[in-house]
Amino acid sequence: MTSPAAGSEQARIASSPHAGDPWRLWGPYVSARQWGTVREDYSADGNAWDYLPFDQAHRRAYRWGEDGMAAVCDRFGFLNLGIALWNGKDDRLKERLFGLTNAQGNHGEDVKEVWWPTDATPTHSYAGWLYRYPQEPFPYDELVAANAARGKQDPEFELTDTGVLDDDRFFDVAVTYAKAGPTDLLLQVDVTNHGPDTHDLHLIPQAWFRNIWAFGRDDRTPTMRLADGAVELQHDWLGTYRLETDSDPRIVFCDNETDNVGLWGAEPRTDCPKNGIDRAVVHGDESATRADHGTKVGFWWQLDDIAPGETRTVRLRMSAVAEGPGREHAFFDTAASGGFADFEHVLQQRADEADEFYRGVIPATASEEDTLIARRAFAGLLWGKQLYRYGVDEWLEGDPAGPPPPAQRRRPGGRNIGWSHLDLADVISMPDEWEYPWFASWDLAFHTVPLALIDPAFARDQIELMVREWAQHPNGQLPAYEWNFDDVNPPVHAWAAWQVYSLAKDVEGEADREFLARVYSKLLMNFSWWVNRKDADDSYLFEGGFLGMDNIGPFDRSKPLPDGMRLEQSDATSWMAFYALSMLRIGVELARHDRSWSGSVRTFFEYFLRLARAMTNFGSTGISLWDENDGFYYDAIVRADGSSERLPVRSLVGLMPLVAVESVHPVVARQLPDLLSEVHWLERRDTGLADVLAHHQQHDDNRITMALVPAERRARLLARMLDEREFLAPHGIRSLSAAYRTPLTVDVDGADFSVGYTPAESDSALFGGNSNWRGPVWFPINFLLLDALATYAEADPDERVEHPTGSGQQRTLAAVTADLMDRMVGLFRADASGRRPGTPRWYPSGPLWDEHPTFSEYFDGDDGSGLGATHQTGWTALVAYLICRGTAETP
Repeated sequence: MTSPAAGSEQARIASSPHAGDPWRLWGPYVSARQWGTVREDYSADGNAWDYLPFDQAHRRAYRWGEDGMAAVCDRFGFLNLGIALWNGKDDRLKERLFGLTNAQGNHGEDVKEVWWPTDATPTHSYAGWLYRYPQEPFPYDELVAANAARGKQDPEFELTDTGVLDDDRFFDVAVTYAKAGPTDLLLQVDVTNHGPDTHDLHLIPQAWFRNIWAFGRDDRTPTMRLADGAVELQHDWLGTYRLETDSDPRIVFCDNETDNVGLWGAEPRTDCPKNGIDRAVVHGDESATRADHGTKVGFWWQLDDIAPGETRTVRLRMSAVAEGPGREHAFFDTAASGGFADFEHVLQQRADEADEFYRGVIPATASEEDTLIARRAFAGLLWGKQLYRYGVDEWLEGDPAGPPPPAQRRRPGGRNIGWSHLDLADVISMPDEWEYPWFASWDLAFHTVPLALIDPAFARDQIELMVREWAQHPNGQLPAYEWNFDDVNPPVHAWAAWQVYSLAKDVEGEADREFLARVYSKLLMNFSWWVNRKDADDSYLFEGGFLGMDNIGPFDRSKPLPDGMRLEQSDATSWMAFYALSMLRIGVELARHDRSWSGSVRTFFEYFLRLARAMTNFGSTGISLWDENDGFYYDAIVRADGSSERLPVRSLVGLMPLVAVESVHPVVARQLPDLLSEVHWLERRDTGLADVLAHHQQHDDNRITMALVPAERRARLLARMLDEREFLAPHGIRSLSAAYRTPLTVDVDGADFSVGYTPAESDSALFGGNSNWRGPVWFPINFLLLDALATYAEADPDERVEHPTGSGQQRTLAAVTADLMDRMVGLFRADASGRRPGTPRWYPSGPLWDEHPTFSEYFDGDDGSGLGATHQTGWTALVAYLICRGTAETP
């Protein structure tokens, strides 16, 4: 493990590597959105957005979690601390971020706020977050109405389109957390008026207990009470905390309970419901607040006459002062001091330690701008860690204190009824704070790669979580995401496990083969699930499933085709070959130290070769997925009568075979005589399989390279991929060929389907219309292509291709890889005007905007503008890896 002498944050990571350790207790684990999620949906029709909409979120107690702004909580979500604001003009207290539901947005759900995670350390000893709050009324109704009037062909109507932020008429609200100890939290809020006029602002930091007592399963109710000018917070497990400030705000209490009267005209559980502070601050009605006790409390500062350019600061401290009743736990910090004498010192010390920590992560050779990009990417990743509680069986059953759940929930086809074993209460890396406040298994695999550079233990925990018995299905399937755990995501977890293992070995100085073995043993079940469920006729050609690339095809590829037809998918088979090679790589590492794993090595070796032969030769009905005339791989329609035809659409589907490549060093091969014997046996007995192997000579380094795509086909694929008229974009590889700027129409048994290059938002309603794989650049697939190109380059350093196609320039694969990497990182680097190409179009330019990199879900295939979710420092945080490590290397 890292030596404590390496730095204070490194020492904290070393002393608290696991979720249950002291420095992990508190973090930014509160979701940015709990309303509109599946786990809060108890409706009959499964419309989560309508069951608990934004307009009710400030008045209804949540069942499974909480949400807030710049909010932190303990790892079980019992106690939460965040901020609320009021500009004196809004119709409600700003306690949570606003956005449109899937049905309201013309391109699906869409957050309509501006904020940036600005800093964070792995143990959350230091964290920064910046929110841009309009000084004029927040245009809730205008945003809803304007987007409702727009169609799929129109851009989204954004907050900046309303004019509410013109002339810098906003407050920047900078939130900083620092830990003096594991249970001693310092909170500072700096409010800056950037507008031209003097303005007032109400700032109300709030603490609240998650309501677990109203549902009939646990009636223990924690307490908050005013004591000696501070607030004492008592909880059976957490113990007693003291929340205090060094100035004199009003302190108001209410209860974290649903406003039954206001919502339903029903019998109240309390006379001071959840929205009591909102009613007091915004509406001047203090009848729903108390002065001395409750389960939710606000520290209410009225900051009057903030001049242009002026900053006002408030400070709070929340410290543990006593253990939980009758229980001792490792979290209690006996050194917690309270008071404010050391506040500035601790804040500055933690900031300095954060700088020291990242100097050890980000190379000194990185430019100042690249250092900022990487640091912001890491900050977004760490702020994206959210507490995810969801027990499917309990959710289906309903609560004793609630009405019986609708019978429709348990009927065949009901959401997640086959996942009653799933029961999570974990801090999980989320794709996006607001638009995807739930884990997605394939997203999560990509998150772990940059996470391994800063927090290897957490990265390992995330990989393992997906294969734990309370997450992985007993049949071996991995859960996809809460809207439908049954959906099929690409099998990237073996690849991610290897990346995390390798990076952690480098960061920590030792190999954790036990982690590798634990994951490998569970992924054996998952691999079998794929083989048994997705290869209909044992042809080694795979079909069906969501496969991550939502609307890339001319029709929904995740749904069954009519009349007994099926779709043999180039990318599905490629993913399986990629999976087999990833498992082979792990098996080789384990077998080098324990020969008992050798059998699995031989199994995956041969399985990959059979997949490769299936892709190379003809498919199950005499048609190959490879089109010799076009030099490209396509999906194929297979009919019930055995006839078949290819779907000639050039997309990432046909480039995915490139990612299935592995190069085995001869030193490693010699350590595994069983593997060498298998190679020699194939060369003697089965030339069809042996032909899949490519032997590369590099000086005295005789490698065995396994690739799904033969060399001659690879050259033709790369010619397509590196053609600026097709896939090569200024900032990466497009998901659909730009040759289809004039849409392509394909005939499938008399029905016409059209697919056209769409570089920006989706113009299709497939998958809700909020995702688009018909032209934009996506970071995860680009990263896998970079990884594969680096492997090809390592196996044969002298191999050259024309790059870009048609340029006449012959470049090595290593040079091509470096160029593609620069194109991707270039999304975040400022151009001559100071603007970053990957910034969403609707973000204004200027010093107050250009200084903040944004991390979008995907990027325009022509100009690189950020699209989709605006805080996707999940897989888009891979840019930090590219800055810190360049492309992946085979150990």
